[in-house]
Amino acid sequence: MKILTAAEMGAVDRRTAEEFGTSLEALMDRAGRAVAQFCLRRYGTVSRVVVLCGRGNNGGDGFVAARVLAQTGWMVRVVLLGRMDEVKGEAATALRKLREETSAVVVDQVVDDDSLRGCAQALNDSELLIDAVVGTGFQPPLRGTALLLQSMVESLEVPVVAVDLPSGWDADSMEQSAEGSFRADAVVTFTAPKMAHVFGHLTRGYRGGGTFGPVVVAGIGSPKEAILSGSGLSWTGAAKVIAERPRSVNSNKGKFGHVLVVGGSYGKAGAPAMASLACLRTGAGLVTAAVPKSIVNTVARIAPELMLVPLAEGTKGAVSFKNLDGAKLDSLLTKISVVALGPGLSTDGDAPAFARQVVEKTTLPVVIDADALNAFEGKANLLDGSGRVMVLTPHPGEMARLAGLSVKEVEADRLGLARRFAMEHQLTLVLKGWRTLVAHPDGSVAVNTSGNPAMAKGGSGDILTGIVAAMVAQFPDDVARAVETAVYLHGLAADFAVHAMDEHTVLATDTVTHLSDAFRYRVTDEDELTWICGLRQ
Repeated sequence: MKILTAAEMGAVDRRTAEEFGTSLEALMDRAGRAVAQFCLRRYGTVSRVVVLCGRGNNGGDGFVAARVLAQTGWMVRVVLLGRMDEVKGEAATALRKLREETSAVVVDQVVDDDSLRGCAQALNDSELLIDAVVGTGFQPPLRGTALLLQSMVESLEVPVVAVDLPSGWDADSMEQSAEGSFRADAVVTFTAPKMAHVFGHLTRGYRGGGTFGPVVVAGIGSPKEAILSGSGLSWTGAAKVIAERPRSVNSNKGKFGHVLVVGGSYGKAGAPAMASLACLRTGAGLVTAAVPKSIVNTVARIAPELMLVPLAEGTKGAVSFKNLDGAKLDSLLTKISVVALGPGLSTDGDAPAFARQVVEKTTLPVVIDADALNAFEGKANLLDGSGRVMVLTPHPGEMARLAGLSVKEVEADRLGLARRFAMEHQLTLVLKGWRTLVAHPDGSVAVNTSGNPAMAKGGSGDILTGIVAAMVAQFPDDVARAVETAVYLHGLAADFAVHAMDEHTVLATDTVTHLSDAFRYRVTDEDELTWICGLRQ
């Protein structure tokens, strides 16, 4: 699913009308109906709703939603910021149909602050607000009565469903928050997500089961051929379709890859153990953990299905360079599909040089994380994914060391840095953090919207390494979507874990427990709404 700018979204609507014969009026009608359908499903027990409408197309979507909800029996009131004779174009048609077909709907015309304050009681009595004041084409900040209305809504506890975007939010913004915009508990947008939908924290938390409220995309009739984007950005969740394909009845473990997890050191047995467990739970046919011999028995306890290879170790319990002597490395890599290198590896003794040699001496697909990434500090030129599959999964600190930057510099240009590094080194880079980015060698970048603050605990990165390696092992001919799916599944499993528990108590291994929920989850529901954020109930 492509991510669009506001200008690109406008072009899609015009192209749909001019080249594919679907009128703008029909698009508006479908958009408003999608909002109404979402509200009926999500808030089906309410009966009193106030629809806040502007004079433009966003307000037109609100008029349609108001009409549909009124026709289902809801008590609907519309607060229009402006006079009815100021509404033009398709929005005017939607307003006329609302008044003709639903005579019981009251339309309050707000022309100044006093008339808006006169609507305060209606707002207080409502059980649901629909924010259709301004949408994608709006340039902040809010002014006049819209700003006062935002303040009034902020003081209420009633849930708010935003049409397209919370009013006052710049659709092209890549910021996490937007001061002065309307609050929202859910967002219904159309055709494709815009920048703000994937980079912003648009919705309040803990409204209906997830850490964040839902952000859903409704298809309203624009064909794929009309949806053009120049940003090279997409949404990770769309790749999950590859994980939803049923396995052949004539399957065996050899068809799903053999992952070798290389890592661990004295005191860090948990990291390779968790990575290995995640590999097994994500569907790899076979998983072997190669760890220092002193921790073999500890790692083995994670799962009886895990195979173990003891590695020679140095005096500090880190892997020794002796493991690369003679034919040992060739023997270690025999019949392996993917190498996951780094969890718990340590930066002591021979470990960094060992990691670099493993990457240099094998052409197998390799997922590099943790201390294996730190082994390339000041030596990032050695990371060359040309002609092979190489996936890096750094957090901002590891990315800073790789790029020779500060963490602040990394966070200031996450998208640009991830894209440049992936293209320069011809590899796939998973830059973790708020809205994890998956940057590919061709310059395309997928943005992840699953996950929550419960993942900010030790072990989360090791779990992700295992999930990525297992997906690459199962889909060696579709690496880009395999990695995007892995990142999305990891965050989605964490969302299910928080739904079942609490973000304070969730452990990294709890996300593994909920991987089955993540695999079963379908991002597009029976109403053809694609949930890009928040869990469907």
